[in-house]
Amino acid sequence: MAFTEDHKFNAFSDKVWLSSPTMHGDELKWMSDAYHKNWMSTVGENINELERMVAGKIGCRYAVALSCGTASLHLAMKLAGIKRGDKVFCSDMTFSATLNPVVYEGGEPIFIDTERDTWNMDPVALEKAFEIYPEIKHIVIVNLYGSPAKLDEIRSVADKHGATVIEDAAESFGATYNGRQTGTFGDIGIISFNGNKIITGSSGGMLLTNDEEQANKVRKWSTQSRENAPWYQHEELGYNYRISNVIAGVVRGQLPYLEEHIAQKKAIYDRYKSGFADLPVSMNPYDEKKSTPNFWLSCLLIDEKAMCKQVRGERDVCYIKEKGKTCPTEILETLARYNAEGRPIWKPMHMQPIYRMNGFVTREGNGRGRTNAYIAGGINDVGMDIFNRGLCLPSDNKMSEKVQDKVIEIVRACFE
Repeated sequence: MAFTEDHKFNAFSDKVWLSSPTMHGDELKWMSDAYHKNWMSTVGENINELERMVAGKIGCRYAVALSCGTASLHLAMKLAGIKRGDKVFCSDMTFSATLNPVVYEGGEPIFIDTERDTWNMDPVALEKAFEIYPEIKHIVIVNLYGSPAKLDEIRSVADKHGATVIEDAAESFGATYNGRQTGTFGDIGIISFNGNKIITGSSGGMLLTNDEEQANKVRKWSTQSRENAPWYQHEELGYNYRISNVIAGVVRGQLPYLEEHIAQKKAIYDRYKSGFADLPVSMNPYDEKKSTPNFWLSCLLIDEKAMCKQVRGERDVCYIKEKGKTCPTEILETLARYNAEGRPIWKPMHMQPIYRMNGFVTREGNGRGRTNAYIAGGINDVGMDIFNRGLCLPSDNKMSEKVQDKVIEIVRACFE
């Protein structure tokens, strides 16, 4: 159906969200349980049960419930032994929370470019990076938008060079790689229960490990490093990072619905893929032989030949509309006009002002000095190219097929 101005004021009466919490009622049951038992702080049955359930689901020995994914990452950096002056290889196309904790501990992120098959850290670029920085002993990887990275290849490179791997599975809870849950491929893993994640507590996160000593350290650090003494005794730096028993109750109530949420997200991804089949676009990719994503967000990449002129500054963007072409800015602005929420792809970290002086490595070597140029399919700076041509589509698992059909219609019209 052609998209006309007649639709302008009746597209969506209720906002279509990118990814909002989907609640079921069990959450309130366990929150009320905490309330009635008066366990409202950072101890209680919900926390204990949540840790047991997640460890069982993930397939690790220990899961430590913390206040958020970023807190989990911070304590993962401490466990890994990152210290002031250490350089650390980090995924480039991600949210800043992945690598800010490296800096909390005084480390220096060195960014590894993205590969096109999964939009995650490029193992070829990682190997090249070890040629440039042979002294580095820590790697932080991400499973972007719920799609696993090339985890076996990255793990192989890490093992070859004796490097510790921290796996940020904040977005990929429930996704598998070669039948194994993400979050277990690193020496330390983390997941997130932030408000827009596939399972939420409004906040909360989890550190994953098979090492009992590490789990005990994290529990201690996260509760202000109190020593076993009859008074408040402190012998090392601590943090207020433990999850609340109330928040743990929300996550506890959500967990039984993980597979249902994944199935709903996959259906959204598949409908988009079918609805855009004849357009010059592609969906965010994954390795269909090895990976089962959780499809947290469905993303769109516009073919280079179908891109209209678009220029992005640090905080502003403009584009020139061209017949038969479009760009992420036009699509996102159009969706917003009709009360639907999309989002740009994560802006690569090496492009961020705060990290612009940090090292950046492509599969061809040092990428600095070349970040204002890219070739689609290309020779360098894959992350910049995906950022330039990509966007995240409304992926809320409460979105009806009728509403999603309308979103598809709006996006298709941008190419007219």
